[in-house]
Amino acid sequence: MQKTYDYLIVGSGLFGAVFAHKARQKGKKCLVIDRRKHLGGNIYCEKIADINVHKYGAHIFHTSNRQVWEFVNKFVEFNRYTNSPVANYKGKLYNLPFNMNTFYALWGVCTPAEAQAKIEQQRKEAGIINPQNLEEQAISLVGKDIFEILIKNYTEKQWGRKCKDLPAFIIKRLPVRFTFNNNYFNDLYQGIPIGGYNILIDKLLENIETKTNADFFANRNYFENIAKEIVFTGKIDEFFDYQFGKLEYRTVHFETETLDCENFQGNAVVNYTDSATPFTRIIEHKHFEFGVQPKTVISREYSSEYTEASEPFYPVNDERNNLLYAKYQQLAQNEKNIIFGGRLAEYKYYDMDKIIEQALKIC
Repeated sequence: MQKTYDYLIVGSGLFGAVFAHKARQKGKKCLVIDRRKHLGGNIYCEKIADINVHKYGAHIFHTSNRQVWEFVNKFVEFNRYTNSPVANYKGKLYNLPFNMNTFYALWGVCTPAEAQAKIEQQRKEAGIINPQNLEEQAISLVGKDIFEILIKNYTEKQWGRKCKDLPAFIIKRLPVRFTFNNNYFNDLYQGIPIGGYNILIDKLLENIETKTNADFFANRNYFENIAKEIVFTGKIDEFFDYQFGKLEYRTVHFETETLDCENFQGNAVVNYTDSATPFTRIIEHKHFEFGVQPKTVISREYSSEYTEASEPFYPVNDERNNLLYAKYQQLAQNEKNIIFGGRLAEYKYYDMDKIIEQALKIC
């Protein structure tokens, strides 16, 4: 069978879109397919009440890689949004990441020395020398108060497991600042595309053939024979028919609501860190673009175990799953004319800039 395309790209998220764009620049003919009814993967935005709603959760672009920053800004202008989430614990608000504003709200301390002394006192009282799980790791880093109020319940809701049952490496490093700086990220560049992420994806895929509602696995024999090479960004275990077993994921679902008010919570992201609240956070989408629309749209975010009827969001990178992935990775390395890339194909959590870096590197 004659090959119609140089590349079939399975998945139209950032990895697939960037790869397709660079391949086209080199004169390659590409077809990008996606099983969803839209392009863009998880950064897709849906317009509701004239607000760009992040359909699959908050996506804040941040990077210290100037090449990547300049690359994305060629396609769309980014605004000056700075991620400064707030934690709500039983009605009391705390700034994130942990900083002097947080420590003042917790303990009434006013100086870095006082805050450091408080944390050090709690660390010594805990007496944890060799942390064996996430709970012990967190307490050994920031003390009991921060763990109990801002980490424990949020983490257990997010992962569906007790902190004592989660591996320590998940939380090896915690952002702790002894300044009054509420910027969550340390990167040099940060922002949201003006007009939403769809503009970025549409520009990347300009003049490239695309098909939505196209499931690679529903017509695998056809798709595997129309291109010289395949770029696969889906689940790596599914590609290999789960022959070693299924990798585990966490999924997220959203309750999105349009409210007849201008401003619901005053911030784009508010985490709920108590156990009684079933959702992990509320996103108010208009604040990503400093919106002044008469209405607002919020999304309550719930974390749960992945099922085949849901979307795989976060790989569960514990020892069992990492060993299982290594088996699939070995199979992938033995494949000819197939490139595996992105969060699902590499079973790895990626920030957006790192996905772009990887796609550019492979191209």
